Amino acid sequence: MILSKTCDYAMRAVFYIAAQKERKFIPIREVSEKLDISFHFLTKILQVLTRAHILVSFKGPNGGIALACPAESISLSDISKAIDGSKIYEECILGLDQCGDENPCPLHNEWKRIRDQIQNLFDKTTFAEVAEKINCGEFRITNLLKKNK
Repeated sequence: MILSKTCDYAMRAVFYIAAQKERKFIPIREVSEKLDISFHFLTKILQVLTRAHILVSFKGPNGGIALACPAESISLSDISKAIDGSKIYEECILGLDQCGDENPCPLHNEWKRIRDQIQNLFDKTTFAEVAEKINCGEFRITNLLKKNK
């Protein structure tokens, strides 16, 4: 996995929130339960995204979490950079210091190409696009499968 577990959870939480277009604020407990993510861990992740102005929170009985701006203006890069920084786009895949074009590791050239593709994908993909496909049933964002009754 290229993303940290924290970033993975952050992305899935924002996917879920973005897919709830008809609702203003989504309770954190609901997000936690629907995505099978620890409530306390998720709360800490959402606090980071709130400080990064990606989400807004509202306390109280009708409170919860919401996108701070339209889903069309939030990219996957916004989340990955808020949680993990830009290391995914910069670091050596083998973790070697000073790996670069002038002093490459054995995987440098291929990893650089893949890294650039990942950055392009994350920069151009918005949460609105993904939310639409989630709502149409094309994508899933949880390991929890619906049980047949």
